[in-house]
Amino acid sequence: MKFILLTHERELLKGTNTGRIVNEVLGGDVIIILWKRKQPNDFLVNLLDTKKAALVFPVNDTEDSDNTPENYEYLVILDATWQEARKMFNRSSYLNQADRVSVKTTKPSVFKLRRNQIEGGLSTAECVIALLGHQNTSDKRQLLEQRFELFNQ
Repeated sequence: MKFILLTHERELLKGTNTGRIVNEVLGGDVIIILWKRKQPNDFLVNLLDTKKAALVFPVNDTEDSDNTPENYEYLVILDATWQEARKMFNRSSYLNQADRVSVKTTKPSVFKLRRNQIEGGLSTAECVIALLGHQNTSDKRQLLEQRFELFNQ
């Protein structure tokens, strides 16, 4: 499983950005793409159009939620605050039209370095940790969990 972190420009400057540790731990399994409102990344748009990638984003009750992470080569995560992620989603038609995968976890977020978190929301690292739980990637998942715990102290 490979991840694309569609990163809001403000995240690049934040010391609390967990996307950075995802990239450090998973390296070649991560592509970071800077989100630009008026200039969508052609590579990303093509992956979404050809169903090789899906957006990890909450699915409404009325939407098809049968998509599973295993159905896609890449999973796209909006690497931003929840407020910024909603704006990115709402302002990008290619994201609105993309297949979506929801993260199913029974554990609430333990990310404590930021305020104003939504109920049920996860940090980028927590999201990737949950997604790695769907595959036989226990070494990577365990390493990322350990790195996230240190980062979150």
